[in-house]
Amino acid sequence: MKQTIYFISGPAGVGKSTTAKQLINRLAKGAYISGDDVSHIPIKGRRNPWLCEETYRLTWENIFSLTQNLLKYGYNVVIDYVSFPRDVDWFVGKLNDQEAEVKYVVLSTDLSTLLHRDGSRPEELKMGERCSILFKEFRELEGGDRFTLNTEAYGLEKMEEIVDKLMEDRKYIWY
Repeated sequence: MKQTIYFISGPAGVGKSTTAKQLINRLAKGAYISGDDVSHIPIKGRRNPWLCEETYRLTWENIFSLTQNLLKYGYNVVIDYVSFPRDVDWFVGKLNDQEAEVKYVVLSTDLSTLLHRDGSRPEELKMGERCSILFKEFRELEGGDRFTLNTEAYGLEKMEEIVDKLMEDRKYIWY
């Protein structure tokens, strides 16, 4: 059976991690990759990936390597990270002979919800202005609506419906 790679994306505070972890619970054989955790593997010399091309590329190379290894052992992979179409294009281009279905979803909600969620995070995890910047970047994506799942009407109690959409809706399959 063909494995699936799920990219769960969107601005900081949209619920990527919560959604990704719920999705993992539904997969028979699944692995979770937190892009944030991967980007923090280098300790000395690391900079914010959105400010440093080297850190950005290293993070994606590491995510890709982990994914390849997990696919080799039969895992479905859920990647929880701020991912843009250019990132998914690069990733899929490197897959080459690996037979895996790729799904890309951009979770979205309103800006006030994002800022509220960010404000309730522990101080060291707050993204501040980065929430607003990412919100705008995702809103301006050309053709981005195809992959967008607006979660404004969903609370945590409806997480199962969100996961159902991710797993079943063919609109999230990458080109």
